[in-house]
Amino acid sequence: MNDTLQLESSVEVGRLVLLSPSAASTRALGALVGRLLEPGEVVLLSGGLGAGKTTFTKGLVAALGSSEEVTSPTFTLLRTYASTPVVAHVDCWRLEDLNEVVDLALEEVLDEGGIVVVEWGEAAAPLLGAEALVVTISDPGELCGSARRVELCDPSGRFRERLAALAPRLARVGR
Repeated sequence: MNDTLQLESSVEVGRLVLLSPSAASTRALGALVGRLLEPGEVVLLSGGLGAGKTTFTKGLVAALGSSEEVTSPTFTLLRTYASTPVVAHVDCWRLEDLNEVVDLALEEVLDEGGIVVVEWGEAAAPLLGAEALVVTISDPGELCGSARRVELCDPSGRFRERLAALAPRLARVGR
């Protein structure tokens, strides 16, 4: 298997499903998505332990100009990266209710033009998901190695045109 992203199915309006054959291509996809984001936007990441949520975020943060090392915020809950715009990277895995998400003051980050990326994003969806880009990363099953199935979903329509423009560029990622 080569190391380029591959569309898994035809592009649907507001939804891309693709295969990322390696951690490097998952990082590269994160970078592509990072360059599509505008100040005040939210990315909700879903996927099991080790799926590649932090790997995706590494690419996203680097694409926005930060040279800081991106690590999982599992135990700190929130890490902020000096990028343009600022990225607040959140992990909701250990949070037990929505009030704990509210306590992180993510609305302030968004109001100030920052971008919020949330691992285990389904926990923050009631608060931040109305216009979020939802990225689901999963093991595709029969494929070997570090391959992942990645779904980019735009339930609100906010990212529709940007996702459509992204599709033709996917095959060049990872080369």
